Amino acid sequence: MQNHAATLLITAPDQGGIVAKVADFVAKNKGNIIDCDQYVNRQQRLFFMRISWTLDEFFIPKAEIGNYFDNMIARPLNMKWRLHFSDQRIRMALFVSQYSHCLFDILARVHSQEWNVTVPLVISNHRVTEKTIEQFGIDFHYIPVNKDNKQEAEARQLQLLKDHHIDLIVLARYMQILSPDFVSHYEHQIINIHHSFLPAFPGSKPYHSAYDRGVKIIGATSHYVTDDLDEGPIIEQDVVRVSHKDTVDDMIRKGRDLEKIVLARAIHHHLHRNIIVYANRTITF
Repeated sequence: MQNHAATLLITAPDQGGIVAKVADFVAKNKGNIIDCDQYVNRQQRLFFMRISWTLDEFFIPKAEIGNYFDNMIARPLNMKWRLHFSDQRIRMALFVSQYSHCLFDILARVHSQEWNVTVPLVISNHRVTEKTIEQFGIDFHYIPVNKDNKQEAEARQLQLLKDHHIDLIVLARYMQILSPDFVSHYEHQIINIHHSFLPAFPGSKPYHSAYDRGVKIIGATSHYVTDDLDEGPIIEQDVVRVSHKDTVDDMIRKGRDLEKIVLARAIHHHLHRNIIVYANRTITF
């Protein structure tokens, strides 16, 4: 996306003329549309739209675009909307336990400037990755969690997130369940990754169970975190084939490779403002 651009994510009752009115709002104010996509849920008669345009010659001051759009377009059409700007650098916190494959993949993408994102801190309930994280110049915070100190631990985590002005949390194989209170502070701002065996192969050794069952496909799912464990809106999924020749170690290797890719895609969609959440589903443009 260009350096000076705005993106609108829109949800509204389906009706004629929405695309024309939104495009006209942009064009009349000298904005150049660089991306536009829409989707209509015909069963529920709902309209979804993502539109981006350049701001280099846009008439309306950046700080006033939302007010103008709300008064001129959104309210008359009963729209829900979110406005984002391409120069907003998202501040992302990473949570991790002992498995580091997703964490290091994310850090490599950040280091190579693949994403316009800042990672100020990593929070973990284990010290396994501490030295490596510090080599990246990122603050590492070790906060052990157990059934007796969970509330206190989450209070410390929330304070750290507030102090660092965090916009997005990524659970890069963080093997702890977040409380409803914690999740409520970051609605649709916490992304998780897990193997797609759930709920068929739950527990600490899903690949072993899948191997014993002789599965032919393994997968990974990335989703937003909600109060319902692993039931949040799905952002991205993918699968890879396995065969009788694959050992448990082979399946673990393939599964972890897939987890890295699927999680990275989900983060990419979130950072690029491609996602509208509706009714525990995502519209991903």
